Amino acid sequence: MKPIFTKTAIATALTVGFASTTTLATADTPTVNVVTDPSFVPFEMMDPESGEMIGFDMDIINEVAERAGFEINLTTMEFAGIIPAVQTGSQEIAIAGVTITEERAEIVDFSDPYYDSGLQIIVRADNDDVETIEDLVGLSIATRIGSTSYDFLQEQLGDDADITPYPGNSDMYMALLGRNVDAAFYDAPNVAYFAQTRGEGRTKVVGPLYEGQQYGIVFHKGSEWVEPTNEALAAMHEDGTYDEIYEKWFGESPSED
Repeated sequence: MKPIFTKTAIATALTVGFASTTTLATADTPTVNVVTDPSFVPFEMMDPESGEMIGFDMDIINEVAERAGFEINLTTMEFAGIIPAVQTGSQEIAIAGVTITEERAEIVDFSDPYYDSGLQIIVRADNDDVETIEDLVGLSIATRIGSTSYDFLQEQLGDDADITPYPGNSDMYMALLGRNVDAAFYDAPNVAYFAQTRGEGRTKVVGPLYEGQQYGIVFHKGSEWVEPTNEALAAMHEDGTYDEIYEKWFGESPSED
């Protein structure tokens, strides 16, 4: 007897076959451990409604992962622990507004730069005495543990100022608002974001941009994902995707300068 295939049976067979192919494709996509800092707004922050991490960096790494061919297993931790976590291999990739430096490049690999930044001073709105880094001599200054801003303050001021590193951005800014410190010094985009949101009317950004910096995505030494990531970033710049993400979080396209 010849087998009789009904339309329902054929449709079922096709559906099962498609599902199997999809499952196989998903299984073939490697999952990579990625770590970020949960409080570097607007680059990465927790969405209170969804409970998921959102921000400029999150959009960048999700787009990179899709183009480079990997899925993300995301972990959050304090910034000071991020480089050691990647260095030891417990995390393969990090994206957290990490400045590319020669010292860091000795122990981890970096992608091509994906964001131009710098360091800036923020004070309370009623402070008219601070305009430059030199004006911070003899004052108390908040900054972030393990950051390039802390290193810069140590190099420029050393024992001539009371430099206090805080574990989180919110701790640093609350110390400023609570008058526990005279000023805070940190990455320019984060300082500007705070001054325009929670610190609006109570704080102001002063002085020039110090120590021009570039952020890079961080990889365990010898990671196979450096080249695919660089290719993805280049393609994102070429097709306008990078500009779209940038405008979403910063309101305007990055300057070509």
